[in-house]
Amino acid sequence: MPSLAESPHTFILNDQNVTVSAADDEPLLYVLRDQLNLPGTRFGCGLNQCGACRVLIDGRPASACDTPMWSVVGHAVVTIEGLNASPTARRLQDAFEAQQAGQCGACLSGIIVTLTGAIDSGVAHDERSIRSVLDAHLCRCGSHARIVSAALDAIANASATKLTHAQP
Repeated sequence: MPSLAESPHTFILNDQNVTVSAADDEPLLYVLRDQLNLPGTRFGCGLNQCGACRVLIDGRPASACDTPMWSVVGHAVVTIEGLNASPTARRLQDAFEAQQAGQCGACLSGIIVTLTGAIDSGVAHDERSIRSVLDAHLCRCGSHARIVSAALDAIANASATKLTHAQP
């Protein structure tokens, strides 16, 4: 049962220092959506089983629905809203649109956050690694094949951009 006593929690959110008042065991998801007005992180199952609420904590994907506030103090949290300046996220969003990879969109913010972190860290670089990274994500519309294809396109576009800029 959640604690009713609130205390201040300071962390870095999308490159900004923030302090919020919340119970130590309140889920990060509720603070992001209800206190900080960041609706891009979605509520899916509330049980860390669908991936809709994924954020990056210190560069690693985490489910905001079961991450207690005490655990993010002093850490860097990035939501889908914090990826606005990310070239990787931009390529992913463009590829998702071109491939029509999103249907209802309930899962997409978590998927794009996870893929951005995985591509930027070098974890996702081919079809097998992309499928492995996305294993914990559910797409109820059945768009996984298009999602994987879009991720591969985003990676290929990044490689093509590097080659173009590397030539004199």
